[in-house]
Amino acid sequence: MTRPLRDAPQFYLTSPTACPYLPGREERKVFTHLVGPRAGDLNNVLSQGGFRRSQSIAYRPACETCRACVSVRICVDDFRWTRGFRKVLAHNGDLIGEARPPQPRSEHYSLFRSYLDVRHPDGGMATMSALDFAMMVEDTHVETHLIEYRRRGPDSGFTGRGEGDLFAMALTDTLNDGLSMVYSVYDPGLEARSLGTFMVLDHIARAGRLGLPYVYLGYWVDGSPKMSYKARFLPQERLMPQGWERVEHAASTD
Repeated sequence: MTRPLRDAPQFYLTSPTACPYLPGREERKVFTHLVGPRAGDLNNVLSQGGFRRSQSIAYRPACETCRACVSVRICVDDFRWTRGFRKVLAHNGDLIGEARPPQPRSEHYSLFRSYLDVRHPDGGMATMSALDFAMMVEDTHVETHLIEYRRRGPDSGFTGRGEGDLFAMALTDTLNDGLSMVYSVYDPGLEARSLGTFMVLDHIARAGRLGLPYVYLGYWVDGSPKMSYKARFLPQERLMPQGWERVEHAASTD
């Protein structure tokens, strides 16, 4: 067996399971492992091809009769900062995000648990233990960070760090063409802050400072209320059969 063949990723197909987004449908995924010294390069290539990362696995939908899941990435340089988005930024101007190594702590799991119990009590992650959560964060062979959002302190302008309680956090990969938001959670008792939107906006600004053209949001699912928010961040590109297509206007589910 030649070395190129040994190094080539192996892809696998899952059995059909109930779709978490569209009632009455089934989903299948194709997946491969992201391990070893070339994991970062593979994550870059697969992300540009519509894959998402979960721990050391890269996956994408491979449903036989449905194509509702569409990969979405925000166009950073041309992003339209609407009045509503600017209001969200202003409302959260007392917060600052700090990128830290992917090292889970008890406060991370506590926030994760509170978020799931209120927002997604019946979701696929609802039964995750502290060990499961730790694996989700630290089981990675690619460049990733936990971005923590806390209140600004008197020295935050110099240190880039916040103080006090953890308001929100995002597990984020750095790709060669963007930031990929793997998973994000926030304090469910602070709905008025629109922290989910705020974290996306903060990632757009971060990508801009890093000179990266995209923020990857995962899958927009036409017909799924849980995923409709992703259509608001414009312009964006969606991965269609013929390649990435730019979208300038909100879809009907926006």
